[in-house]
Amino acid sequence: MRQGDNVVRQRVQMTALPDFPMVEPGDDIAAFILAALDRAQESLNDGDVLVLAQKIVSKSENRYAYLNDVTPSTDAKELADYVDKDPRLVELILRESVEVLRMRKGAIIVEHRNGYVHANAGIDQSNIQSQAENPRVLLLPENPDASAAQLRARLRELTGVNVAVIINDSAGRAWRNGVIGFALGTAGLVPLENRIGTRDLFGRALEITEVAVADEIAAAASLMMGQAAEGAPVVLIRGADISVSDVGSSALIRAREQDLFR
Repeated sequence: MRQGDNVVRQRVQMTALPDFPMVEPGDDIAAFILAALDRAQESLNDGDVLVLAQKIVSKSENRYAYLNDVTPSTDAKELADYVDKDPRLVELILRESVEVLRMRKGAIIVEHRNGYVHANAGIDQSNIQSQAENPRVLLLPENPDASAAQLRARLRELTGVNVAVIINDSAGRAWRNGVIGFALGTAGLVPLENRIGTRDLFGRALEITEVAVADEIAAAASLMMGQAAEGAPVVLIRGADISVSDVGSSALIRAREQDLFR
C-alpha cells in the first residue's frame, strides 16, 4: 500500500529454503535454488528477493585458499605477532585489503579492496571442511555485485521471472555489540533509498534520511539463516516492495571524507 510518497509494507513473507545441499566449486546455485523452492512448494514471482549467504557463493566460485600455499611477508609476520593470528592468514587478509584501519588481539579491521570495512577481510573458517595438515579458508567473492547479477540473469533464463538478488554477510557495527547481516552484493533493486524531501506524519520534509533497503533485507534474512549449523543459506523474501534497478551495492559504502571512524 502506498500513502503519498511513503510506502507501507503491511506484510513481508520470509521463507528459508529447506534442505539446501552443501555447495562445492562449480555448482549451479540457480539449479539448487529452484530444487529447494520445489521442496518448499514455492515458485518465484516477479519482485521477489533472494538472499544468499556469502559462503555458498564463495564456495561455488572456489574462493578457497590453502594456508600451506601462502608465504607470509615480513609485514604479515609482524602483524600476526600483535594480533595473535597465523601469519599465513594475516598475509591473505593483507592481500584482500587496501588499508588496515584498526587491530586488536584476534581481529584486524580493514578496508576490503571492494570498499567495505570488514573484520579480517571477511576471510572465514566456519562452516567449511578443512584438514589439520593443510587448513583452508574461504575468501569473499571476487566481485559480489557481478555474482549477484549473474545469478539473477541465470534465474531469469531458467524461469522467465525477474527477481532481485542480495548476497549477504555478517559484520559488527560501530557503537553496537554483535554481528548483523548486511548486503555484500546486490542486483535488481535500489540498495539505498533516498527519502530526502519525503514528508513525515506532520508534513515536515526529511532532510538527511537515506534508507539502506538492501541491508535491512539482508539483516532480516540473516535472522532466518542463523550463524552456526542451521544450514539455511538461502531465504526467499516476498512483499518487500522494492524498486528495481541495475545499480549495485556501492551506494551503501560511506565516502571516506564522511566516515567519522577513520
